[in-house]
Order: sequence, then C-alpha cells, then structure tokens
Amino acid sequence: MTAMRLVYAHALDLRTDEAYYWTWSKENVLSFLDHPPMVAWFIRFGTAVLGDTNLGVRLGGIVAMLVTQLLLADIVRRVTANNIRAVMLALLLPEAALYYGLLMAKVAPDTALIPFSVAMLWSLVRLAQSDDGRWWLAAGLFAGLALLSKFTAIMFAPAVLAFALVPDWRWRWLRSPYPYLAALIAIVLFSPVLIWNAGHDWASFRFQAVRATVERDLTLRTLGEFIGMQFGLVGFVLLPVTLFATALTAWRGYARREPVAILLATAVLVPFIYFLWKSLTLRVGDTWPMFLWPAGFAAVAINLTRMPFEGWSTGLVKSTIYWARTAITTGIAFVVCVFLYYMLAPWNLIGRTDPIGTEAGYELVAAHTLAQVEATGATWVATTDYRTYAMLRWMLRGRVPVVEINERGRFQGFADPGMSMIRDHVGIYVGREPENNLPLWNETSAVRQPLERVTRSWRGMVMDTYSLEKISGWTPDLSPPPDTTFFRWRVLATRLPSPCGRRWRAFARRMRGLSPQVRCAWMDTLTQASG
Repeated sequence: MTAMRLVYAHALDLRTDEAYYWTWSKENVLSFLDHPPMVAWFIRFGTAVLGDTNLGVRLGGIVAMLVTQLLLADIVRRVTANNIRAVMLALLLPEAALYYGLLMAKVAPDTALIPFSVAMLWSLVRLAQSDDGRWWLAAGLFAGLALLSKFTAIMFAPAVLAFALVPDWRWRWLRSPYPYLAALIAIVLFSPVLIWNAGHDWASFRFQAVRATVERDLTLRTLGEFIGMQFGLVGFVLLPVTLFATALTAWRGYARREPVAILLATAVLVPFIYFLWKSLTLRVGDTWPMFLWPAGFAAVAINLTRMPFEGWSTGLVKSTIYWARTAITTGIAFVVCVFLYYMLAPWNLIGRTDPIGTEAGYELVAAHTLAQVEATGATWVATTDYRTYAMLRWMLRGRVPVVEINERGRFQGFADPGMSMIRDHVGIYVGREPENNLPLWNETSAVRQPLERVTRSWRGMVMDTYSLEKISGWTPDLSPPPDTTFFRWRVLATRLPSPCGRRWRAFARRMRGLSPQVRCAWMDTLTQASG
C-alpha cells in the first residue's frame, strides 16, 4: 500500500492547494494567512530530498502516514498487552480508509496535523500506563506541533481535559506542575503563529473565524454532503464500525473512569459532533474531520479485545469481529480500485465534480501562457485567482515571474518575485472566465488586449476556460494598503441575501442551469465586487 501511494504521489499532477503550499515553502516567513507554517516545512523537507517534483512535494505525506500507523500500532499494543491481532488491525484500518490509504499522499495541513495529534495521544497513553508525569511534556511538545500544523488541533482540548479531570487521579494532576508546563510548551511552539498574527492585525484568526461565526440558514444539502463525504473518505463499512466502537469506548471510559478510553472516545466524538452540527449550515471541507478518525481506529482495535470479557453476547462479539474484518477487506479493495481508476482508466465516470479532474489540465494553460510570453515579449504573468497563480508558478518553475495582483493579504512578507522584470514591462494576464472581468480592473490604468482562450480539460471533458490577455501601461502594487481592493482576501463563508424578490429568483434559476465551476466563478466574482 505504501508503494501504491508512492506511485500515486509521483504520477498524479499536483492539485491547486498543493501547488499553493509549495509556493509557501519557498518563502521565509513565520506563518501564513490561511494556515500555520508546518505544511510548508513538510514540503521544504521533501523537496530538499527529491527536488521540486510531484513526489518531492508529497514526500511528507507518505512519511506522515507511516508514522501515524506505527503510533496507532504502539497505542494498541500497550493497551491490549501485546495482542498481535489487535496491533495488525490497527495497522490495517487506516489502509482501508480512502483518505489515509491513498489520499494522504496529497500534502495538506491535515497531513502534518494527523501524525502530531496521534503522537500527542500516544504520549498521554504512555502517561496513563507509566504514571510518569514527564509524559505530559511530550504531549505538550506534540500538541504545539499539531497547532503549528492546523488550528483545528484545538478540538483535542476537551479530550485532554476529560483525560485529566474525569478519572480519579484528577487532584494529583491539578496539583502537579507537569500539565501546566505542557500547556506552556505548546504555546511556545505555537508562538511563531502568534507573533506573525500580532504583526498582521490577527489576520489568520479573522480569516478562519468566519466559518465558525457566520450565521446561515439550515440546509439538509450540506448535512448530506458531510455524511456522504465521511462514508466515502473513511469507508462505507468502516465508518459505522468506527462510530460503534467509539460509542462503546465512551461508555466504558466514562462509566469506569478509564483514562485511555475517555481520551480516545472524546477525541473522536467532540470534533465529529461539532462538524456534524456545522454541516447543518455550512459546507464542511472534505479533509477537515480527518484528524479525528485515527483515534477511532485505535478504539476499534482495542474494543475487540475488551468485548469478550464485558458480558456482551457471543453473537454481538462475533458480529463486531466480522464487520471489522469486512471493513478492512472491502475498504482496501475500494482504495485499490480508486487508485487504478486514476492511474489507468481512460474514462471520466464522475463528470465535472471529479475531485481530481476539476484541478487537472493546467499544463496546457501553462504551455499557452509561456508561448504568449515569448510571442509578445512579456516578462511577467498576472492572475486574479490564487489557484491559477499557484499552478502557473508550479508549472513555469521560475522561468517567468508569476504574481496574483489581488488578495495580496495572502502574500504578506513574501519575497520580491522579480519587480525589476515587472515594473514598466508588458505582462500576460491569465484569468478564468467569467472571472477575468472583475471590477477591480476599473481601478487600474492597465491596457488589456485579448490574445486567446484556452480550455482546461480532463479525459475529454472541459473543466474551465481561461482568457489570455496582454496587459501594458500598469505596474501592480504588490504591497497595497489593507483597506484596498487589491489587499482584501475572499471571505470563506458569508450570509447571502434572503431568496426573496423576483430578480433574485430569476438569478438563482440561471445559476442552477450552470456548471458547478461556472457557478463558483460567479460567486467569487460577486464576493470580489461586494468587497
């Protein structure tokens, strides 16, 4: 399975977010608007070993998966007193989940968060078994590294608090300096993000807090998307198996005050319930909950060794074992089928919503862009979308400066991309239609000359169309004031106007008739226009 992930990581083109994080790895800043810096450090490690290649960018994800599996195996080994079958189960369960078995080869902030969060849980298991308070310090170390990976690591706080306060040992740890030193270590490690944000008007926290605080109407569509995504990424059999084992572990932990059971169950249930609740009003990203399921996999393996001794019926015990085995066999088969589909199949079975196809085909856009650069004598390339910017910068690899002229709040502290080649020179603008005619152009003196239109396709299906234009008479300001159109970033989640009025209903009908990509582009345009 690891060899399969290596092939997948090498052969498949980078997705837009991966290319975006790769651009981060080329900068020397403490943190970034979107996320903490760990994903950039992972990529810098991989590219230092294998160069700026697909596998180099994704090497950190391959290593993270292996580390996660070994830590889960050791957690289960220690809790089950070296039960080899339970350990084997802990190793195989992640392989049976599509996200871990294959897609963890795609580098993302979650790729870094997962091994560090599991390492934190592993440290607390060692604490529970050894009764040595120094393991709090290791837990604080890994908690800090997890926070440096993604802000959602804070969702493990209820599990850690319950682990410390619910069992009978709570007064001992409340009086001990170790938990407080662990918290201090985590804060110190997280300090680069705090320092960067303090100097940039707390931009990261304001950027991400929108999703948690925005008020939106209830909708069953996003709930269905969230549940369906979990079945797809975790497993159609493995998801219910994991939730059942987690619920049983929670009952065992809180009824008997078992520290490890409390830790594992709470680490799964609290974030899962939160995301389930948010999915009633907001689209939950496909990778957001992925950090919580490894604790559930450990609970599955441990649960199978405990059930026979807890008075459960023989039929329930046998059924639980059967479904755990079925989850592994069907899950791994599904992962392999997905791998073969993307590596060997010539068809597009999902259409425009294919998660790989929607971000494929940029090499043709990059080739046409480079051809126009050479034909027009342009010395730089401009975009108004961070995804297009990232893919062009990745594809062109330093042959010509590529800049995004708007959303400059994303690029605070970034190095000079080559202003000597940009200032007072002709450039090529690459814009996704219909986003290529954003109102922000009215605020510039740029003269735009249409050159050609390029389609981005995947397996015979057009995914997007791009307009290539020659721009002259204008030099972009890459450090604009924060209150300008060119600095502001796009809002992650907004409350749309109420669907009332004849014009709104007519607009909504037209939107429903468009492809998802065009609808997304229109909503991006509306967001930009409204500031």
